[in-house]
Amino acid sequence: MKKDTLVGHTGRNPLATHGTVNMPVYRASTIVFSDLDTYSTRPADDYKTPRYGIHGNPTNWALEEAVAKLEGGHNAVAVCSGLAAIVAAICAFVKAGDHVLVADSVYGPTRNFCNKRLASYGVTTEYYDPLIGAGIKNLIKSNTKAIYCEAPGSLSFEMQDIPAIAREAHARDIPVLADTTWGTPYFFKSFEHGVDVSIHAATKYIVGHSDVMMGMIVTNERYWLPVRRTVADYGYCSSAEECYLALRGLRTIGVRMKQQMASAIKVAQWLQTRAEVSRVLFPALESDPGHAIWKRDFEGAASLFSLVLKPVSRKQVAAFVDALKLFGIGSSWGGYESLVTAPNIAPLRTATRWNADEGPVIRLHIGLEDADDLIADLQQALGRMTQAA
Repeated sequence: MKKDTLVGHTGRNPLATHGTVNMPVYRASTIVFSDLDTYSTRPADDYKTPRYGIHGNPTNWALEEAVAKLEGGHNAVAVCSGLAAIVAAICAFVKAGDHVLVADSVYGPTRNFCNKRLASYGVTTEYYDPLIGAGIKNLIKSNTKAIYCEAPGSLSFEMQDIPAIAREAHARDIPVLADTTWGTPYFFKSFEHGVDVSIHAATKYIVGHSDVMMGMIVTNERYWLPVRRTVADYGYCSSAEECYLALRGLRTIGVRMKQQMASAIKVAQWLQTRAEVSRVLFPALESDPGHAIWKRDFEGAASLFSLVLKPVSRKQVAAFVDALKLFGIGSSWGGYESLVTAPNIAPLRTATRWNADEGPVIRLHIGLEDADDLIADLQQALGRMTQAA
């Protein structure tokens, strides 16, 4: 089945749920067994049969099946947040004395976890230039246990050449982990491009309605049990109600993302014409340095991108952001509403240098509003910024 058909049909079986189109919500902690032998001999590594609530229920499994099939993975597990998915995925592969390679453009909380928690466990994190490609081979050590990618970076939007990185990693039997939240299972087939463990903040486009905290880890067959056991060891889980909402959101991911992508491209192209803007960081634009890789590997683009303003004061940045009426000021993205933040990228880099002198960065998430209305809102806010000089 093609992906739009798959989105509508996988992860549900009406004939097995009394004819209900949608998978019901199974609220459960205790699971009772028919006899002592069945209870005593339940397989420890069977995470798709009821045994206790923390290990999942039919509602969870329906979502996990749907996401894994859409992305082309072997199996998936839902956890309580995107950061929990990142933590469990990394910790499935490392122990004291190990070394991991992490993209320098990585999501801030990932860096924070590596610098604080992994370091305290005796694991060394080395950050690498996200544009390194096959050159990653020069950084691999005898104790390198995982290579962590994020394409594109969620603030600066460098597009990594994941297939090139994966070829070098796999030649040395090293797994490739990737935060693929931006690409989603709908627009990026991780496993076709060399990813072994795909990580999603399902809070974003999978849920799509800004009302659920959830992470998902999708793996190939080889790494399913190491990852799933780690999730169990950490006690991570996601409730049936949240999995139900995520599954409902997933049913419309195609129509949402297509519209949001079209709107994002229209807004980004308009911003390129503005005298106040130095450049737009968005791989879907032909002018973007990562466009060729994006076009080769992705089937579409998320509606999240950044722009670099020409040098202005902090007061002017605040005037611009505060004047926006249709863009909420807040973290996250992937919902139906537009959002804006003003990140400071330079302190988050160690392997590369971010040129903060070029101008302030504004990150925009384009929601499901009319693109012309969003452009009009941005236009009046840019006018307020100019007036605040």
